[in-house]
Amino acid sequence: MSLAASQRFQAKLRKKPFLVTMEVNPPKGTDLSEILRAVFAVKGLVDAINVTDGSGAIMRACSLAVAKGVLDAGVDPILQMTCRDRNRLALQADLLGAAILGIRNVLLLTGDDPKAGDHPDAKPVFDINSAALMQVTRGLTQGRDMAGKELAGTPTFCIGAAADPGAKDLEVETQKLKAKIDGGAEFFQTQAVFDPAKLGAFMQRAKPFNRPVLAGILLVKSAKMARYMNEHVWGIHVPDAIIERFERAADKRAECLAVTVELIRAVRETSDGIHLYALGWEDLVPDILKQAHLEPVKS
Repeated sequence: MSLAASQRFQAKLRKKPFLVTMEVNPPKGTDLSEILRAVFAVKGLVDAINVTDGSGAIMRACSLAVAKGVLDAGVDPILQMTCRDRNRLALQADLLGAAILGIRNVLLLTGDDPKAGDHPDAKPVFDINSAALMQVTRGLTQGRDMAGKELAGTPTFCIGAAADPGAKDLEVETQKLKAKIDGGAEFFQTQAVFDPAKLGAFMQRAKPFNRPVLAGILLVKSAKMARYMNEHVWGIHVPDAIIERFERAADKRAECLAVTVELIRAVRETSDGIHLYALGWEDLVPDILKQAHLEPVKS
């Protein structure tokens, strides 16, 4: 894939009025068939696909390898990188490796506590945090590593960051937003949104920064799943009204489709796009986007 093709997402950030991204989790193993099925199901419908990095502190295949698979399939990947498992040497090495492989889009995160995952005795690293990692990444694009040493070949990155419209203190969240922009963030993807009014209040504060904000849209599968996420997943609160709808629904997939389309329509006027957390139901995404009247992606 050419350099120009690998930078399509960055170009769309500047000119496309409404962006659509989706994320996938690497497999717990070496079989990429499910990932590739998900990629081809949405190819031409989404602007980019995030590849998570040990999301939930669950051990999975290397996100860098899977992101290369997404790129080879003809879809722009957004490589997620966390500070949990790597020190500054490894973080910089993986960023340079991504650039060598033609991966230009990165979403930089702090990472989940290992105690929350399937290897609770794993030792966390957290040598630097996500804000510092953004500064490091921007430094690499300027030709120097964290120690100030000159690089033999300068990478190009489009840096993304996370945002939380549901934060209790929007003033603090706005300050975090500004700090990330100062660190080089070109776009934001948010935690799952279930309250359009809160998103609207957040967007009023975010608009002056002139950085695209993609509202997180999580595909709720069942009342049981919603309750679990409310109890165990930071930053997510599925309203009781949605939980009750799933309790009454005979067809959970049909209800998921209906709820997701309603949420997209509710956030479309205020956000700059959506970021879909499909959680294994990627095959439902084409119908969701069709019913939400989102046009196919143009290269």
